[in-house]
Amino acid sequence: MDIYILISAFGLSTLLHFVVQKVFIYLKKFDDFNYRSSHDTLATRTGGIGVFITVFLISLFHYYKGIELFEYSLFIPLGIMFIIGVYDDFYKANFKLKFFLQIIVAKILIDQGFVISNYYGLFGLYEIPWLLAQLSTIFVFLVVVNSINFIDGIDGLAITEVIKIIIIIEFLSESFTQLFPLGALVIASLIPLYFFNFKKNRKVFLGDAGSLLLGTLIMIYLLYVLGSEYNFNPKYMINKTQFSVLIILYPLIDLLRVFILRIRERKSPFIADNNHIHHVLVRRFTHFQAILLIILISIIFYSICALIYF
Repeated sequence: MDIYILISAFGLSTLLHFVVQKVFIYLKKFDDFNYRSSHDTLATRTGGIGVFITVFLISLFHYYKGIELFEYSLFIPLGIMFIIGVYDDFYKANFKLKFFLQIIVAKILIDQGFVISNYYGLFGLYEIPWLLAQLSTIFVFLVVVNSINFIDGIDGLAITEVIKIIIIIEFLSESFTQLFPLGALVIASLIPLYFFNFKKNRKVFLGDAGSLLLGTLIMIYLLYVLGSEYNFNPKYMINKTQFSVLIILYPLIDLLRVFILRIRERKSPFIADNNHIHHVLVRRFTHFQAILLIILISIIFYSICALIYF
């Protein structure tokens, strides 16, 4: 991918984050303050809108020039999840409706060839029947997408986690994956959000539109890793299933922990609260320090795994 495309994505994303926020402020569409809020200043949940429009416009430009940066049909599942997120940001969609629509999106990905058809030794299984493959894919899709959504609670955390996952998958690959242009565009579009996230005034958050969009992208990456076309660099001896779990371990642990706490307190596991790991950390540290701590622990954990498996 040419560097000018990434520079264009960075510049366009920066402009769009600023413009879209201006529009939302004019319309008085602010992020509400409540007991879960980690900010005390005016903010909008427009980050996902800026990222999606940036990737869409750049892809549309190259499409009309006859250049296929990546498989543009991926805009179908990504677009649907983005729209679900936008609706949720505005109207707080019922979790049952979101789950139903997410299942439909998972089925679309399955029909596009993104499916878990091999467990690579997990539970002693390798190639699995088609029905089990589809059910597994839908279940994992729901878990991964919502785990990314769950960690989007403090400045920069979900952005950093998504960028980290994409970079590690591409770095360990035998060569750049077919998803690399899409992943690179998303990263270039996300980087400006660090500035808008950490501003003292007029912040821009991802919103559910952004977290569901990014969660779907990460799921697509994981399904690609678990497919037959992805190969690790020969110098790395890695089990695909183990790797896929390890790479998203923090979001998975946070999701499981929160569900256990809510069920133990006899609350719905789908009703939001402030018991996430990042909420615990920001009670003692700043947002930036909390992110650094989470990333540092992840790097140490990955390093230990590398010593064992590589």
